[in-house]
Amino acid sequence: MKRRSRLTRARLRKLLHYNPKTGEFRWRKRPCNSVHLDRPAGHVQPPEGYLCIGIDRRLYKAHQLACFYMTGRWGRPSIDHRDGDASNNRWNNLRRATRSQNNANRRRQRNNTSGYKGVYLCRSGRWGAAIQINGKSKHLGTFASPQEAHAAYVKAARKYQGEFARAE
Repeated sequence: MKRRSRLTRARLRKLLHYNPKTGEFRWRKRPCNSVHLDRPAGHVQPPEGYLCIGIDRRLYKAHQLACFYMTGRWGRPSIDHRDGDASNNRWNNLRRATRSQNNANRRRQRNNTSGYKGVYLCRSGRWGAAIQINGKSKHLGTFASPQEAHAAYVKAARKYQGEFARAE
């Protein structure tokens, strides 16, 4: 089986134009008949909502292509969207991040019943707070109300996660 060649920055710039202010990719060259010149490239991939672009029978996430287009290097280990919107690929919204930092910037999970990130109901009827630091869970204590537990989470998030902390 023939191995596919890696995408080069020169080939990427030949095929697509990236506008760092809008985060949009547009086709410069038609790689196939279904692609039209100067039209927006890619499609939103459910369920995460990342914009993906197919080049040479391979699917790339647009935020990774934006990093490669602008810097000449792939965004490893990962690229974080500052505002949490997976389809917002403006250059000022993207930043390099470790997996732990990227996870710190995640929103509250849908199945969260407390209504606050990092807060859960204990068996005792009190509210607990916990935070993930480098893949390990750190218990922050138990509190009388979910608001108190959330305040403890927010304080710990600022301390341990810095600019990547997200309280919602």
